[in-house]
Amino acid sequence: MHHIAVYDMDKTITYAPTWTSFLVQTAKREAPWRLALLPVAALATLGYAARLIGRARLKEITQRLLLGPTLPEPVAARAAARFAERVVATGVYAGALAQIAEDRAAGNRLVLATASYGFYAAAIAARLGFDTVIATDVERDHGVIHARIRGENCYGPAKRAMLEAWLAGERIARSDATIRFYSDHVSDMPSLEWADVAIAANPHTQLRARAWERGWWVVDWTR
Repeated sequence: MHHIAVYDMDKTITYAPTWTSFLVQTAKREAPWRLALLPVAALATLGYAARLIGRARLKEITQRLLLGPTLPEPVAARAAARFAERVVATGVYAGALAQIAEDRAAGNRLVLATASYGFYAAAIAARLGFDTVIATDVERDHGVIHARIRGENCYGPAKRAMLEAWLAGERIARSDATIRFYSDHVSDMPSLEWADVAIAANPHTQLRARAWERGWWVVDWTR
């Protein structure tokens, strides 16, 4: 049997969502003048709240505004490393770190499955000892990252589909794997229901209610 522990990232492992922080911190360091575009990014966020645009499109718009339509790969790697150091040093729940260590010691393969972009989530995952990262990807060519998503935003049903595709790529039959899945948000219900062991970690109100209904474990690493 293959023993796999899958973790969501934002607000499951980290104190807060990471995308906006990554954008602002990177813009401040690499192109400070782009911070003047934050009000425009806020308008795009309002458009998402009003359901005028989707989550994937919101990511593309905010990336284009604050990082530019293209970002050289070396700049992205430098920004990701700098951001990951800060997040791991000051923005990760101690309880999450303890659980990750426990799952690793128990022989689980550690997988980070996040809607965040892989080009910076991978830097965080590496510092936390994860074996694999499943995340939203970006278009790349000629040494630059484009402000366009490649494939699907790793969110909701798409995250489960990407996890299933990863298992298939590893030639692991679902029946030959035991999977634990940790998440704070109800959007991960497809993956939580697919897992053998579902853990609502720091759950918001909706997920907490679903977890109690289904008898799932509930843990709070915020205390």
